[in-house]
Amino acid sequence: MKKYFEKLNIIYIFIDASNLWQAQKAKGRFLDYEKTIKFIKKNFKASSAKIFYYTAYPAEGTRNYSLDGKHRFFTFLKKGLGFEVRKKELKRISIIDEHGESIQEKGDMDVELTIDALHHLNKYHTAILFSGDSDFLALVSYLKKHNKKVFIFSSQNNISEELRTGGHGYSDVLKIHNIWGRQLRYRKKQ
Repeated sequence: MKKYFEKLNIIYIFIDASNLWQAQKAKGRFLDYEKTIKFIKKNFKASSAKIFYYTAYPAEGTRNYSLDGKHRFFTFLKKGLGFEVRKKELKRISIIDEHGESIQEKGDMDVELTIDALHHLNKYHTAILFSGDSDFLALVSYLKKHNKKVFIFSSQNNISEELRTGGHGYSDVLKIHNIWGRQLRYRKKQ
């Protein structure tokens, strides 16, 4: 990594929260975003960094628990850490199949992430993508063709082979020890 960063290195970090959630569940711990950003700035010799966080959240009244904690977390990322938080409500789709009717929720943020990466293209030297989704391979290729260094952070249990090998480097977040925070706690079944 270090050979790329002998001059000014402005880093833009794009975090696909739903993909990263899979790594957090596998680790049994929350990612500590302050530690993670410090780790990236140090290891990539960043002169500055801008972080984008993409997530979808449940509609009010669709869960038997309060969503206040989730919204407080978004506020912490934005006001406490200076992240650009891109969020939208999960889309609820009614599905009818041989098992009856059910609701499927979707909250893909791939387009929003891609638009930001392209819109800000001339503002950064290095892109760091927290995702394992192979849909981002076209974006990674485009960024590389436009002389951007692109590094992928995901986990072995949740990354496509194409994306793992498509950038200038890949890091398995599960193997980075000093970026993890508190243990996950699971809600009690009601």
